[in-house]
Amino acid sequence: MNVSVEIPPHIHDTATHLGAGVPYALRVLAGQLAETPDMGQPSSLPGILTVTVDGDLFEDCPALSVGYLREPDRVQIRSVDPIPPSAPTQVTDQPQERARATNPAADALGVRQIADAWNRVTHWLQHNAPRSLEALRAGASPAAIATLEAELGLQLPVELRTLWALTAGDDGVDGAGCLPGNQALMPLEEVADFHRSRLDAQAWEDTLNAQRPAEDRFVGWRSTWVPVVSHGATDRTSGLYLDTTTGYLGRWSRYREGPDEELDTLVTYLEDAADMLEAPALAVRDTPGLIDGALVWGSRLGSERQEGRWRPLTG
Repeated sequence: MNVSVEIPPHIHDTATHLGAGVPYALRVLAGQLAETPDMGQPSSLPGILTVTVDGDLFEDCPALSVGYLREPDRVQIRSVDPIPPSAPTQVTDQPQERARATNPAADALGVRQIADAWNRVTHWLQHNAPRSLEALRAGASPAAIATLEAELGLQLPVELRTLWALTAGDDGVDGAGCLPGNQALMPLEEVADFHRSRLDAQAWEDTLNAQRPAEDRFVGWRSTWVPVVSHGATDRTSGLYLDTTTGYLGRWSRYREGPDEELDTLVTYLEDAADMLEAPALAVRDTPGLIDGALVWGSRLGSERQEGRWRPLTG
């Protein structure tokens, strides 16, 4: 059960002065603390825990040290302080830390690229489609992401872990997510169950494949694929997976259509979405528009009534 997280007015004021992206970073952290209130480390003050925020994940946000009071049924953020560049980064999730045979420089680049692209999307939503911004869930805690990795039995790419740390899903507006085609980022808690159900379906196909000629064998899912994007906020009939072995996205469907490689990485997919929002006149994959303060993409308008209310963007 999630606890209540309070951010007092004076902390909001302090956050605003530290950088334009700091209030959003605190909102993401508040969502993580609601789910994992003990994620911080004990401080010298009784009852106060501290946690760090990686400034590279957020636009116009320095690295932060955040102090909070942990009570049985609530958390109250008490302090927000920038971390000097020379200060060592505090490790806040040691039990969940796993050894990764990765390139630190490449990881840092992936983190920065995902954070930059997603911040462009949310910045646009904040100023143009606030209802769609409100539908985005807060970021997942490191513990929640580590637990999901264990359930999947996969080492997730740093780009996907970064995106889920920024937002753990999209509840959508009237069923439409904020990604092109009105697709939605799948809620984190559904990923493992959906992955398991697809593997079960493929196991049945494999029993049939053993009796089929080679040209008729069907592969609709692999264990190394992670579902990331679904057809809509509540529609799981199709979507995009991330192949953890190649880093590329692919399209899956429950209608026994073979998966299609997208030739997009998660970075290029989000960058393309941000480009289309910022320069809709140059968009080639889809056309963004608005209905009553919500982002709606033109390729999947649901009804004539919706078409009459839709205002395509032309800037």
